[in-house]
Amino acid sequence: MANGQYAEIVFMLLMPAFFARLGVKWMLGVGMLAWVVRYGLFAAAADDNVRWMVLGGILLHGICYDFFFVTGQIYVDKFAPVALRGQAQGFLVLMTQGLGLGTGAYLMKELKKDLTTATVDGGKVVAWSDYWLYPAAFAGIVLLVFLVLFRNRASQRVSAPAAG
Repeated sequence: MANGQYAEIVFMLLMPAFFARLGVKWMLGVGMLAWVVRYGLFAAAADDNVRWMVLGGILLHGICYDFFFVTGQIYVDKFAPVALRGQAQGFLVLMTQGLGLGTGAYLMKELKKDLTTATVDGGKVVAWSDYWLYPAAFAGIVLLVFLVLFRNRASQRVSAPAAG
């Protein structure tokens, strides 16, 4: 897991160069694509325990987190009016890292229950390959919807109404 954190540090340092070249839409898109690839690698490695695929998925953590979550925070910071920036950042964190991750964790727990079968000797077996295909497919669908619908409107930001 430390390798995933090292990868995150490296990509955090490289982010400004990627941001300048790709822009916000493609930074977010690359981040989402990294989630698809990461979960796809976990699914492919599940049955055969292919170590390089698991390590590759762990190393993708840096791109997944930095290109999606951090880029999203940067975008909100540029898009939101100055007077509402703190609230907008708080709402983003609530939706993505609160409700989003919480809902995802609950759904994945339920999926694991559905994909777990009992063995003859009383043990349990989880269909891990199928398990990881669900978030890969979901992330792929979200990526496609995002690429079709997202329009960068940060340059069209409106000023917050004057207080008082």
